[in-house]
Amino acid sequence: MSKDKTANAASVAATPSSHMAEAFASTQAAQDTVDFIEIDEVLTLRRMIVRAPASKGTVLFLHGFPETLMVWKEIATTLTRDYDVHAFDWPGYGQSSRPDLNRFSYAPKAYARVLKAYIERAGIDRSKLVIYATDIAALPVLLLAVDEPTIARQIIVGDFAPFDRPHYMWENLQNLKAEPTASPTRAYMNKTSDEILQNVHRRGLSPAEQFDLPSDVQQDMSHSWSRDGVTSADAFAHYYANFTRDQHYMEANLDRLKTPVKVIWGEKDIYISGEMGIEFAGKIGAKLDVLPGIGHFPHLQNPKQTVEEIYASFR
Repeated sequence: MSKDKTANAASVAATPSSHMAEAFASTQAAQDTVDFIEIDEVLTLRRMIVRAPASKGTVLFLHGFPETLMVWKEIATTLTRDYDVHAFDWPGYGQSSRPDLNRFSYAPKAYARVLKAYIERAGIDRSKLVIYATDIAALPVLLLAVDEPTIARQIIVGDFAPFDRPHYMWENLQNLKAEPTASPTRAYMNKTSDEILQNVHRRGLSPAEQFDLPSDVQQDMSHSWSRDGVTSADAFAHYYANFTRDQHYMEANLDRLKTPVKVIWGEKDIYISGEMGIEFAGKIGAKLDVLPGIGHFPHLQNPKQTVEEIYASFR
């Protein structure tokens, strides 16, 4: 991304608002519930719900690879002053179901159907719902919005690949899109899972910008990497096996995307180039915020900024 484009797009203030500062200063502990919800005869999702004393709306957070719902815990605790917060593990991640491929495809469109079912089964009021989706979660929510424009009052997406533009993607991600490179890349990811979990959030950042994950987040991702004969890398590879098809569908149906969308992007994201975000935001006429000094995981690197994005979406 050019410096000029970054400067024009970046609009996140360096100093958090007084509302934000007050929220983070609060010492009141959130009352969170982690349980399981059945989606259908094949899928059961682990979810987290944090409820506000007097809710002004609902936020649904959707994680990416190789994350679990635990990445949202700190943010959810802060937002519970004003909003109910939901998060769940995608199939293939965390403690959610990991069916065989003959029962579930792990495709973006399949994840879109899971998302729709979750919103319905959880009884969430769509008119007061903001969905924040990162990485692999972003395309499914947009695919759902194409078919159901009233799925949420606003969608926030970032650091993902809405279109089939391999040259905007990190080499290993390009390799997952098709054979003969997909299978060996998947095998390599499984072989190096420890290194991925330790360093995936640090790549592309200078030593001064790198950060450690909270221990409970790191442990949950590590303990949840493999279950029922399916690893998170397997689920990721299955997703990518259908990725190009669903990217083409998304691009062909952009004119049907009527739900308000905001796009955010880490300036230092090495996995998906910011040029992808610029193109996507331009094509749908959405606001784009490029976050200076931030990599592929804005919600982990600067959770205060993510909280401010949510407050802004309800104003």
